[in-house]
Amino acid sequence: MKRGVDLILALVALLFLLLPIIVVAVLVKLTSKGSALYWSDRVGKHNIIFSMPKFRSMKVDTPAVATHLLADPKSVLTPVGDFLRKSSLDELPQLWSILVGDMSFVGPRPALYNQVDLITLRTEKGVHQLMPGLTGWAQVNGRDELPIPEKVDLDVEYLHQCSLTFDIKVLWLTLVKVLRRDGVSH
Repeated sequence: MKRGVDLILALVALLFLLLPIIVVAVLVKLTSKGSALYWSDRVGKHNIIFSMPKFRSMKVDTPAVATHLLADPKSVLTPVGDFLRKSSLDELPQLWSILVGDMSFVGPRPALYNQVDLITLRTEKGVHQLMPGLTGWAQVNGRDELPIPEKVDLDVEYLHQCSLTFDIKVLWLTLVKVLRRDGVSH
C-alpha cells in the first residue's frame, strides 16, 4: 500500500511542481558551471547503492562527502545553492527516485555511499531493511543538527512505528519544518 501511495503522491507532486522544477533547473544552469542536476551515489534498502538526483547546490569540483565534513560548506555553494538548500528545493528531483522505486516519501534519509559509520550502525539496528525517504522521523527531529547515533535511534523508532498514520504525521511535520527552515545548518 505504501508504494501505491508514494506513486500517486509523486505524480500529483510532479504536476503541481513542474513549473518550480523548471525554474530551479534554469536558475542553477544560469548561475553556475555544470549540469543542473547532481547524481549522488546513495545507500538504499538492504544497503543497495542507487543514484539519487538533486539540484546542484554546490560547485562542480566539491568532494562527495557529507556537508558537515567540508571545511567551509558556504564557500562551495553556487550563487543559488544556499537558497536551494534552506528551502529544500534542491530535493525536488528526488521525486524521480520515488517514481522508480528507489525511495519513498517517508523513511530514513539515504546515506552517502561513503558514510560507513552511519551505514554500519543502521545495519546493526535493522534500519537497512527500510526504503529510504525524501523525509524521515530524524529529519523532523533535528535534521542537520543531530549526531549520527541520535539519527539512527530516531530511524529505529520509525522502523518500529512505521504506518500510514505515522507517515502522514512525518509529512506534515516536514512541511512545517521546511516552511520555518528549522534544523538547516548549511
